[in-house]
Amino acid sequence: MKRILAIIRPDKLEVVKQALEDIGCHGLTIKEVRGRGRQLGITESYRGHDYKVDLLSKTEIEIVTSEADLDQIVDTILKTAQTGDIGDGKIFISPVEEVIRIRTGERGEKAV
Repeated sequence: MKRILAIIRPDKLEVVKQALEDIGCHGLTIKEVRGRGRQLGITESYRGHDYKVDLLSKTEIEIVTSEADLDQIVDTILKTAQTGDIGDGKIFISPVEEVIRIRTGERGEKAV
């Protein structure tokens, strides 16, 4: 099993969520986060004064899936979250040792 952690633009959440639903990926966790990457924030003006916003709002999507579904889910996130501009985000993939469904005690892929 694998854990997919995707950091995307907040305005892309609904499109990504619907695309994941369309391919049968129903289980996910979503968080509102703030951070920065290579763009190091942005400079904005308000009433004639410039100020720097160095931590930008992003949305984090976390999915645990089987290795068989991994590529399809990652490709779906890439296609729907990408704008081509700096700040589109990142996808991190890591192994998951075990999953246990609390309600039934099921383990492994059955619990996902």
